[in-house]
Amino acid sequence: MKFCTGSEYLVRCIQRGVVSRCVLPTARVIRTHWTVRTYHLVSDSRHLRGRIRSCSSNGDPVFGGGKSTLNRFLSTDVALTKKQVVDRTPLEQYEYLVSIGQIRDDSFQRGIVSSLVSLHKAVKNYHPTPIEYPNIDDLKPKRGILSFWSRNKSYLQRKVSLDNIPKGIYLYGDVGCGKTMLMDMFYSTIPTTVLSKRRIHFHAFMQDVHKRAHALKVQHGSDFDSIPMLAAALADEARVLCFDEFQVVDVADAMLLRRLFEALIHHGVIFVITSNRAPDDLYKNGIQRQSFIPCIELIKERLHVICLDSPTDYRRIERPLKNVYHSPLDARAKEHAETWFNYFANPRDPPHAATHSIWGRELQVPKASGKVAQFTFDQLCGQPMSAADYLELARNYHAFVITGIPILTLSNKDKARRFITFLDAVYESHGKLVATSAVPFSEILSDDRHSSDRPKEMDQNMLDMVGEMGLTNESLKSLNLFTGDEEVFAFSRALSRLQQMSSAQWVDAAE
Repeated sequence: MKFCTGSEYLVRCIQRGVVSRCVLPTARVIRTHWTVRTYHLVSDSRHLRGRIRSCSSNGDPVFGGGKSTLNRFLSTDVALTKKQVVDRTPLEQYEYLVSIGQIRDDSFQRGIVSSLVSLHKAVKNYHPTPIEYPNIDDLKPKRGILSFWSRNKSYLQRKVSLDNIPKGIYLYGDVGCGKTMLMDMFYSTIPTTVLSKRRIHFHAFMQDVHKRAHALKVQHGSDFDSIPMLAAALADEARVLCFDEFQVVDVADAMLLRRLFEALIHHGVIFVITSNRAPDDLYKNGIQRQSFIPCIELIKERLHVICLDSPTDYRRIERPLKNVYHSPLDARAKEHAETWFNYFANPRDPPHAATHSIWGRELQVPKASGKVAQFTFDQLCGQPMSAADYLELARNYHAFVITGIPILTLSNKDKARRFITFLDAVYESHGKLVATSAVPFSEILSDDRHSSDRPKEMDQNMLDMVGEMGLTNESLKSLNLFTGDEEVFAFSRALSRLQQMSSAQWVDAAE
């Protein structure tokens, strides 16, 4: 496999241990005995997740740190070997999966596949222009009376024709209707020799964006406009971006996405997105939603919006249970947890506490062995942990044993949200989940919006906080941030995923 322009320089950089500069991004493939993954060498070494020590005779990189170093370098959002089916169209792959019994033939899904086939053809014939990075000085604040009008003028006011950029696809529908399966099938049929690509859960994408934006501001100053530079780097790494479970619930994300999406589209990035919500329902009743409307209009303009309203939730079709979930919390619950922990544990790695570093903080794992970690529910969700913490756990462990899960309700939003975020991270990494709970797993999540025990008004601290934003108690009553609408969607998705993760097919799948 050949390097891009400037290969001799790149090889010298690699042999020294640091990739510092490359004329063009290069898609490479790392082959090991357990996976094949695609990564991209980019112009800034900060984007790499490790250091390449040397090159083998065939040009592939050799890592000095063994498998653990390789895992740190690789992103979890790239495709595994079993998903690389680049010699088929989406329709051919769909019919193949039906023929081997892996999926059921569905007339609703076939209608979507035809749209994916059209996009697949357009992508293979798409020849995007090279990415043009903005000038660093243009992104720094200008001084003087005309500073507001002059900032970024030379970069942001360039007119870019969108006529030659294929329109993407926005798939939305109820949980379990096959959105993610269809997107993954499309992703697997795009040859990396045609266009660079990236498939990622939206939680993980936003964590990556915030982290890289923070790094740019640390380097260039807090008033540095990081979005244009970040958009250019993201477009350089992937011309096809596939987002799973797209949703906007945070005002900071909403304001960032409005500019980022526009910049990525003008760089020629093609989007394939799955969501539980139609575009017009994104960030519904959110704070400052009016400022997010341009992003919604851009999505509707540049993506074909398709409702996948298949009546069947395929994740709820009965499959043999492996009894990975146990209830109630009786004497057998402890035995259940110990049995499964020992099943996943490494006999040569005695159970021990572990510590991981993330964003300068220490993340404690009470009990670990090999690739399995065990927590009580309070240890996992009773502390102020973020999506980044759960993604880090999912990157480091393939199986989780969670004990003492209570009934989760909308009245207890913080713990419920953390548990759902944790489930999303484990599900997306194809991890295993063992749990002991107070009730059967199908009843762990409960919608109690109409419960008489649920608080009817916000507490004084919340009122003080929103008062600083110029909002009133009455205006907030309609916001889904306080009505629980977003949690209901998330609860529904989590229940469906819990069902799927309890199947023998999921538990027995190779890691």
